[in-house]
Amino acid sequence: MEIEHHPGAGAGAAAGADEDDVALVEQVRLTVPTTDDPTLPVWTFRMWTIGVVSCALLSFFNQFFAYRSEPIIISQITVQVAALPVGHFMAKVLPDRKFSAFGREWSMNPGPFNVKEHVLICVFANAGAAFGNGGAYAVGIVTIIKAFYRRNISFFVGLLLVITTQVLGYGWAGLMRKYVIEPAQMWWPQSLVQVSLLRALHEKEQGHRMTRGKFFLIALICSLSWYAVPGYIFPTLTAVSWVCWAFPKSVTMQQVGSGLNGLGIGAFTLDWSVVAAFLTSPLVSPFFAIVNVYVGFVLLVYALVPACYWAFNLYNAGTFPIYSTDLFTGAGQLYNITAIVNDRFEIDMGAYAQQGKIHLSLFFAISYGLGFAAIAATLSHVGLFYGKEIYQRFRESYRGKPDVHTRMMRRYDDIPNWWFYLLLAVTMAVALVLCTVFKDEVQLPWWGLLFACAIAFIFTLPISVITATTNTTPGLNVITEYTMGLIMPGKPIANVCFKVYGYMSMNQSVSFLNDFKLGHYMKVPPRSMFLVQLIGTVVAGTVNTIVAWWLLTTVPHICEKALLPVGSPWTCPGDHVFFDASVIWGLVGPRRIFGPLGYYNALNWCFLGGLVCPVFVWLLARALPAHAWWISLINLPVILGATANMPPASTLNYTAWCFVGTVFNFFVFRYRKGWWKRYNYVLSAAMDAGVAIMGVVIYFALSGHPLDWWGSRGEHCDLATCPTAKGVQVDGCPVF
Repeated sequence: MEIEHHPGAGAGAAAGADEDDVALVEQVRLTVPTTDDPTLPVWTFRMWTIGVVSCALLSFFNQFFAYRSEPIIISQITVQVAALPVGHFMAKVLPDRKFSAFGREWSMNPGPFNVKEHVLICVFANAGAAFGNGGAYAVGIVTIIKAFYRRNISFFVGLLLVITTQVLGYGWAGLMRKYVIEPAQMWWPQSLVQVSLLRALHEKEQGHRMTRGKFFLIALICSLSWYAVPGYIFPTLTAVSWVCWAFPKSVTMQQVGSGLNGLGIGAFTLDWSVVAAFLTSPLVSPFFAIVNVYVGFVLLVYALVPACYWAFNLYNAGTFPIYSTDLFTGAGQLYNITAIVNDRFEIDMGAYAQQGKIHLSLFFAISYGLGFAAIAATLSHVGLFYGKEIYQRFRESYRGKPDVHTRMMRRYDDIPNWWFYLLLAVTMAVALVLCTVFKDEVQLPWWGLLFACAIAFIFTLPISVITATTNTTPGLNVITEYTMGLIMPGKPIANVCFKVYGYMSMNQSVSFLNDFKLGHYMKVPPRSMFLVQLIGTVVAGTVNTIVAWWLLTTVPHICEKALLPVGSPWTCPGDHVFFDASVIWGLVGPRRIFGPLGYYNALNWCFLGGLVCPVFVWLLARALPAHAWWISLINLPVILGATANMPPASTLNYTAWCFVGTVFNFFVFRYRKGWWKRYNYVLSAAMDAGVAIMGVVIYFALSGHPLDWWGSRGEHCDLATCPTAKGVQVDGCPVF
């Protein structure tokens, strides 16, 4: 399939490849075009307008929804689909008059909207979606300080914290670009999805009564119209947990039937925000990934948790709710975190001794254990199943000749290395100012910043190589939290700052490199990519911080579930878990929870279990070579990490996501492949966009006029959050 070039765009300048000089990786050869038209304009008025606006809008929407009970993430695919008709419309209506500026001839409309403009708009949008994370990760630090610890941090410090953590990752990416972008063996599977979609969107639409643009508009109207029902008129449709209605006085049955605070058996939803929250749209996840996630989910939720809770009463599980992100005392009461924080924003050991050790709900504790196992399993699984391939490809990347794509990119001016060095130096300098001049607000000492940067620098290359060859990105966030918690216990903000500078800057660099590879495949000039990524990152981080500050200072009792009205969406589930992590790893410290002074030290064995389990799978595959094809599909890191979003994600989020994903990516894909190929991604984008638009409309137009009737009071599973142990007294719960 050849990429469609528009008439008059200089097709004669297109470059091709010889038969014996094609991409070395088969997937790349089948997906990425080996042609290029260097005359296509990229720095156009259309690109900058659509790109900056889409970046700002996605930043706004994603940060806005991040505080809601169902924090839907609007990904770049929404913009990727929506930008096409907008780009074509601007190409039709903008004046094509030429004018001179800075010694060059310019035009607001240099010709038809082209695929390279589209790529840069997607890069802008990806920055706006924080590369799939929704909002900038460091905004969580501002949130927990203001909403959970109820302390102060200045807007300026918060903004610098967000921008430096984002841009620092860009510096690491620039240093690693030579090793993981130019070599053909570093093929970045995720970027091929974007290449496929871009090529499909730029094919000429012939013989179809329903164009993609028309389908998108119809689906968008339907999505935003319907969301008014679960979003305002009838919120109970968000989680239809009928088992709770059938057993209104049974704690156990409500624990079983609650979709939001229990096992979710029988529960379903009519709200797209529940389907797409936490896990993003299921329409863009391949079916094999959905199956892996569902297997891990079933093993945890329907096997491990019920057995440990009701049969073994592990960690006195009955004293606490079966599913909760809260922290508890040994008596089953909510732990008063603010009471153990002194005036210096450090742990008050006297108050801590008075309340006793921190306890977790069983689900929360098991989730941490699975997280430990998943980290270790990722390292051993990748090493055993892909280690040889990674090593060979990395060696070949040094010895092999440049492939056709790398040679074609050499016609464009490369990015000077000093741009990255300067960016890294400036960002480090600003971060050091934060850690010295504003140390009282961020707590992180200067040596802590340098240590975090050293971790990021050391791990960026191997993690990038693993991602570029296996599409698996090991999550090292727990490692950074654990390390700083052991070195500097008692300082919660220092711990989360260390995490964002050490782990998130590395994670950002991997995302930047993935976008670089997309530009490499689509033959976008590297300097254009540099500017768009940098500007998009700064715009997105600024908008994220402004929106967060606005909501934190205007929404009464935001993030305080106990004080919010019934059914209020401003529960901040993601930030609640982020706050818990700051308490567990920073304030109290891992030694007092997962160490010898804590209650959950046995969970550390999960590291060893995760490291060893893939060895058995690998040995089984070698012992039974005839069955190795299906044995190698047992991906323990995916199975163990399938429920990494739980909590804060609920069981209903997972069951709805798996169901919808199976319908579209198995049944529709198998039996209506033509429809799927043409409209699946378009439908996903329209559903996300419709919910986003109506959600904001409801907030501005109707938030001051809430409805109060049975259908607006949540899922009606109030007893699902109750303990089941004898003698435990909790407000609103029966005593056994």
